[in-house]
Amino acid sequence: MYFPKIVYQNILKIPASKNISKGIQTIAVFEAFKGILVLIAGFALLNLVHGDLQYLAENIVRHLHMNPARHYPRIFLEAIAGISSSRIKLFAAFAFLYSVIRFVEAYGLWHFKAWAEWFAILSGAIYIPVELVGLYRHANVIKGSIFLVNLFIVLYLLYIRIIIRNSPQQLINIDSKN
Repeated sequence: MYFPKIVYQNILKIPASKNISKGIQTIAVFEAFKGILVLIAGFALLNLVHGDLQYLAENIVRHLHMNPARHYPRIFLEAIAGISSSRIKLFAAFAFLYSVIRFVEAYGLWHFKAWAEWFAILSGAIYIPVELVGLYRHANVIKGSIFLVNLFIVLYLLYIRIIIRNSPQQLINIDSKN
């Protein structure tokens, strides 16, 4: 069942649904924040294009008081040694593309666009199996928190989409009972 844009926008103006609009806009701010973080990471990568990446990696290992001869620090240093300037530029380009996608999603969510809600549901749901595997292999507080936040956002937006699509009259009736 399709509901015109006016009905959808009017539902979000109902006092009973103010929490819905605030929830969606909170998710929009969260998505914009993720976009900003990745954009900063992209600029940091571009800053490394003409720098000595190997020197930086060795300094990181030393700063963390890790033994470069140990397994994981050695893997890290060998991986850094194999990265070319063109590969760094490619990673930076992907970071910029990802941040643009997050900014567009945040804009759509902020303005209560249905396409943005569906996109947020799909883009969040894609990560759930990967996060579950990560939790299964090595559970920790950070992985668990990321999984729970992502799961909450996906379920919340699914809930909103199902209510608005299937029973917008229900939200209107909530307002008329008060």
